[in-house]
Amino acid sequence: MKVYTTDKIRNVVLLGHGGAGKTTLAEAMCHLTGVTSRMGKVEDGNSISDYTKEEQKRGFSIKTSLIPVEWKNCKINILDTPGYFDFVGEVEEAISVADAAIIVVSGKAGVEVGAERAWDLCDKYNLPRMIYVSDMDLNDTNYGRTIEALTELYGPKIVPFHFAIHEGDKTTGCVSVIEQKGYKWDGKKSTPCDVPADCQDDLEQYHETLMETVAETNEEFMERYFGGDTFTVEEVGEAVRANILDGSVIPVECGISTQCSGIENVLDDIVRYMPNPAGRTMTGKDMKTGEEFVAKFDDAQPKSAFIFKTIVDPFIGRYSLIKVCSGSFKTDETVYDSGMESELRIGKLYIMMGNKTSEIGEIHAGDICALAKLGDAKTGDTLSTKAQQIVYPQMDISTPYTYVRYNAKNKNDIDKIAQAMTKISSEDLTFKMVNDSENRQTLIYGVGDMQLEVVKSMLKNEYKVEIETVQPKVAYRETIRKTADIDSKYKKQSGGHGQYGHVKIKFAPSGNLEEAYEFDEEVVGGSVPKNYFPAVEKGIAETVLKGPLAAYPVVGLKATLYDGSYHPVDSSEMAFKTAASQAVKKGIMDATPVLLEPIVSLKVTIPDSYTGDVMGDLNKRRGRVLGMNPIAGGKQVVEAEVPMSELFDYCTVLRSMTGGRGDYMYEFARYEQAPADVQAKEVAARAAALEEGSDD
Repeated sequence: MKVYTTDKIRNVVLLGHGGAGKTTLAEAMCHLTGVTSRMGKVEDGNSISDYTKEEQKRGFSIKTSLIPVEWKNCKINILDTPGYFDFVGEVEEAISVADAAIIVVSGKAGVEVGAERAWDLCDKYNLPRMIYVSDMDLNDTNYGRTIEALTELYGPKIVPFHFAIHEGDKTTGCVSVIEQKGYKWDGKKSTPCDVPADCQDDLEQYHETLMETVAETNEEFMERYFGGDTFTVEEVGEAVRANILDGSVIPVECGISTQCSGIENVLDDIVRYMPNPAGRTMTGKDMKTGEEFVAKFDDAQPKSAFIFKTIVDPFIGRYSLIKVCSGSFKTDETVYDSGMESELRIGKLYIMMGNKTSEIGEIHAGDICALAKLGDAKTGDTLSTKAQQIVYPQMDISTPYTYVRYNAKNKNDIDKIAQAMTKISSEDLTFKMVNDSENRQTLIYGVGDMQLEVVKSMLKNEYKVEIETVQPKVAYRETIRKTADIDSKYKKQSGGHGQYGHVKIKFAPSGNLEEAYEFDEEVVGGSVPKNYFPAVEKGIAETVLKGPLAAYPVVGLKATLYDGSYHPVDSSEMAFKTAASQAVKKGIMDATPVLLEPIVSLKVTIPDSYTGDVMGDLNKRRGRVLGMNPIAGGKQVVEAEVPMSELFDYCTVLRSMTGGRGDYMYEFARYEQAPADVQAKEVAARAAALEEGSDD
């Protein structure tokens, strides 16, 4: 592939609901532009985009693929993204470097929630967009119904540029609204034809909508429109391009991706109407001067690039995908990595085509390429020069809230599993692993259950290690409500020196649940020598890590050592530590121990129509609804406080209740006393574990 300048580059992200046809559209673009001699199929597992074993096995995209194609002397970098919500991190990485979007909508299924969420993302990132209606060859496909649904959602900015010609049950071509011409489809070929009589009404309606849009572009056009004048195809094209760039017009295309029919129109309109990178800016910081640096995707500016994605594949290796924000990059250059705070030699530049690579000598501002062997460089790092060190802000990536506990099936694989998960987390920023040492469990976090299932499968099939996943333990805490005065003596004689330690400790609530314990001493007369005070505190510190009630960490405990005794020969630090440990266990049980459960502050964002269902579900989860705040788009943010233990399956339930339209986030708020039934259940579980010989 040749080197392209900024004005000849289009970075386009494919968005939409899972199964709407994004990957098939990308495959059709590859075939029409000559990248492939025959089209691959998602169901056959041989598409360019879905190249991983997991994608081929499951029949849907899991990762974003970069597919550059050449059309009309332009390079179009296609970013094919997953449609399933669990893999939204991949979408967010791609959209952060895209300059335009194509939202794919199935003509059969209609406007699904994935398309609505794609639209919201385009609004968030201020991306010009077009809509491509796929599946025009399937029975029950209704283009007009899809246009009506889109218009109902987004208003008159929805403007069909092409619509389908039908002969019986078959889609045989399309009508260009701008040209007012018909085209017959024969696979990739498109031949001019007359506009059928049954299409005239739709053409008149769509063309009138388009002309009104053009007329509103400026006063001259408005006067001509009301004077009955007509606009040339060139004038219409120039006017709507400006409207598309500012988001006041969203063109709609249609086609049969599996036959490459209508794809020529899509490629033409990408080149004609979608912006090149120079129309956008990216703001960073010059680390030496502290001043703001605005990248204008200009070759004349100092060199800088942003690593927006990392690929770590056991079969193809590790690649860093970059978008050049300013200047140009060539092979064998030295760059400065902001994250590593060191210089790197970038070696070769690669054009990525799915999982295939080819070398290229240089790339210009706005273009996307892959770099190999960048060591510990990670997603979000900025590459610049040591002379002018530039740093761009991190991408806005979704926070994972779904988590499960995992254990290695084979304990000998623990280190291998950790290494494999580190690689997976460097590739997927919404996946993370956490060692919850307080509750003696290891956790993995993701956006949803499907993502975690995919990780589990990847570990088995690609990294040859297996894990078991179970429901995680909730991070309960133990504390006391009353006081206790404990006399604890540890005495042991086993020949020679014995062991003797004797303490009297008062236990009371400290009132501070942020700290495990407070230790004080009020010993008088030397009944316990000062040199044993640290041993007493150590016994307390070790014992509160696992409380006697249900083996959870103890908080809010105040322990005051006030008396005791010692033996001049048999006393030792170990003896006093043991005596103190025994005192803690008995003291907690005598001081009305209670279980504390973590409470989180939850925010649920939903369309108005789902408010009742969501609030009812929160009540079932022992939640306290604090209020509702209306936001733009006919949505509500429901704020509530909910016990952490009640949120284990919330991601799945919320999606089911809202058809995938609900989002949520939470953060830890505080600990509260757990209800009696919850405490009884945990105490019983602790007793059962002890009977089985396990204390986990």
